[in-house]
This record gives sequence, structure tokens and C-alpha cells, in this order.
Amino acid sequence: MERLKKRKEFLRAARGVKWVTPGLILQCWHRGDDDCSRIGFTVTKRVGNAVVRNRVKRRLREVARHDKAHGRTGFDYVVIGRKSTIPRGFSELEQDLSGAFRGIHGKVMRFEGNVKKD
Repeated sequence: MERLKKRKEFLRAARGVKWVTPGLILQCWHRGDDDCSRIGFTVTKRVGNAVVRNRVKRRLREVARHDKAHGRTGFDYVVIGRKSTIPRGFSELEQDLSGAFRGIHGKVMRFEGNVKKD
């Protein structure tokens, strides 16, 4: 997976489908092309100071690195860290992310006509 880096890409994914789990929130935008999937990570200031936020992002990046199989081509994903991400174990975060991928793709396929495309 490639990385999302520009604010515009994050905002576009925020307009798409969302899936909430205890450890993270996954946002998805179907681009409608056949390019490789892209993923971005963000954590709000409500989670903690810069050290805590960076730790949460590192943990989420590592979980996503291990779970490459669930990303589909033509999709942008944004993983949002939550306060509950901090105490969760690595295996719990892996389950959260894989469950979010399964759930969000099912939701996208059900509502394919309602997803806006640029």
C-alpha cells in the first residue's frame, strides 16, 4: 500500500464510508480506478500529547503493515487512532483492523451507488 500524504486526500476519505471499532476508526473512499490502495494515519490531540499520538500512529502503521491482504485496489483508507488504542494489545488491534476492512468493504458494496466519486 502507498501512503496518503496530502490533506485533500484525507478530507476526501472522510466523505466516504466509516467503520468504528473499539481500537480505531477506518474511513474509506472508493476512487474508481485500478491503482494500488493507499492508506493514511491520523490521531487527534484529544488522544494525548505528541509523544502519545506518535506512539499510537506507530502502532497503527505496524498493524496495517501486517494486514496488507485486506486492502483493495482503487481505495483510499484513513485509520484514525482513538484513546482506547493505547491500552489495547497488538492482537486486538489486528482484529479491529481486519474486522473494519471486512465491514467497510461489505458496506461499500451494498451502497456502491451512494458513494460519491470525484
